[in-house]
Amino acid sequence: MNMQAMLKQAQNLQRDMMKAKEEIDKTEFTGESSLVKITMLGTKEVTKVEINKDESLDADDIEVLEDMILVAVNDASKKVDETTEKKMSKFGNIPGLF
Repeated sequence: MNMQAMLKQAQNLQRDMMKAKEEIDKTEFTGESSLVKITMLGTKEVTKVEINKDESLDADDIEVLEDMILVAVNDASKKVDETTEKKMSKFGNIPGLF
């Protein structure tokens, strides 16, 4: 394979990788706990926090709610990482890329 063909192949791979990353960044992921639902983009920017309004909360429940928010955010973040790994693994293991 000549150098020009290799360069073109590398450019195509880079374009495909960037397209996959853009797709992930625009995707919404939802993480849930029993009281809280968090929505974030693939960039891990939280776009929505929903608290289950069926539950009546008093001051003592605030600590529990904080824990539930933490669980939901981490759940959504984990889903972003799993999707990124799945979609980007087809490009091989390039450390530090994403």
